Amino acid sequence: MIVPTPSRELLDLWADVHPGDLPPPALVRQPHVGAALRRLRDAAPELFHLEEVGRSVEGRPLELVRFGQGPLHLLLWSQMHGDEPSATTALLDVLEYVHRHRHSPRVARWLSSLTVHALPLLNPDGAERFQRRNAQGIDINRDALALQTPEGRTLKAVRDRLQPALGFNLHDQSWRTAVGDTGRPASISVLAPPFDAARNDNPGRVFAKKVCAVIRDALEPLIPGQLGRFDDSFEARAFGDNLGRWGTPTVLIETGPWPSPEPDEPMLRLTFVALVSALESLAQGSAEHADVGRYESIPFNRSNGLLHLLIRGARVFGEAGDAFVADIGVVAQRALRQRQGAPCIVLTGTVEELGDLSVLGAMEVVDGSGLTVVPLPPGDVTVGQVLPLPPRSARVVRTEQPAELMVLRPVDSFGNHRVERVIRYER
Repeated sequence: MIVPTPSRELLDLWADVHPGDLPPPALVRQPHVGAALRRLRDAAPELFHLEEVGRSVEGRPLELVRFGQGPLHLLLWSQMHGDEPSATTALLDVLEYVHRHRHSPRVARWLSSLTVHALPLLNPDGAERFQRRNAQGIDINRDALALQTPEGRTLKAVRDRLQPALGFNLHDQSWRTAVGDTGRPASISVLAPPFDAARNDNPGRVFAKKVCAVIRDALEPLIPGQLGRFDDSFEARAFGDNLGRWGTPTVLIETGPWPSPEPDEPMLRLTFVALVSALESLAQGSAEHADVGRYESIPFNRSNGLLHLLIRGARVFGEAGDAFVADIGVVAQRALRQRQGAPCIVLTGTVEELGDLSVLGAMEVVDGSGLTVVPLPPGDVTVGQVLPLPPRSARVVRTEQPAELMVLRPVDSFGNHRVERVIRYER
């Protein structure tokens, strides 16, 4: 029996297989994906088979890549939502891993035991805009029944033709997602979706739960306390839930949030480890023996349990009344912008919560005791600068305003304050 690859070894292996010519995941578009797939096919035509299986609303190709000749057929698809790009790049990394290590015992076992089909980019029009929905304005993951989108029809047709034993539905999740009530970021979440409103089990769903348990065991040493279980409410219109009804149980993997200024690389590494660990276990047959209890004991996510920045116990001025002591919560999200004629991804921030936020966690917590928080004034402000407290009308902190703030510490009895921190997100 081949011993599973240790998680930390896979984490390090990612750097050797990740293509260096790809832009950051949020800027990867269909031409990047198509070029990467054709390069792999041309380099190893006996290993990779590439097929155009459909077109998006705006005519961009939907490409299916296949490798392996084994009896167990798997279907993986990514980026149903155009602003959830991590797994698209991670899938390309997995394909590169297969290409470079095809003669290793582990990958050779994949090729003889599995036939893997992957749609790395299901919503290329949404990816072009960095938006959730397709060019029609429809959420593809709510189109499993109506099939109003060409992308949804393509996924359904591929599933019906291949009849895979297991599907992998790959997404990014909101950066407000925490693990239960811990206040810690759910950097990876998994789910074996139900196939009915009663959330019953059948052999297929139990199988998916076991694969989720494998992923947990692979990731937990790397991100202790940062792995959650996605909400398992039945969604009658969703693909994952309906594939279970149609005979293909699915594993949902949701990537993010990650608490660092540059989250892309850690998120890609973790998604890569999750996918490779799952495929290894399926190729070796060890997934069948996984402990379902390891899945069922994963804490559920809390969808609005996490802030990007939390200032605790600062002095704040509302629109009326005297100053009061409150917590300030900032949420952040990525957005597509044009800078000097080129697309780039920026982090925007908004004051979302104000008051007692003791039940929320954050990727960064600032102790605001003895400090005053006010909006940034026009012009340049630097840390260490001494300023008078702004006029009352310019001190108001309210929800839904841009997170452009300064944290002040009083320095004398004349109302002067030193700037302790400048908080500024992109617009």
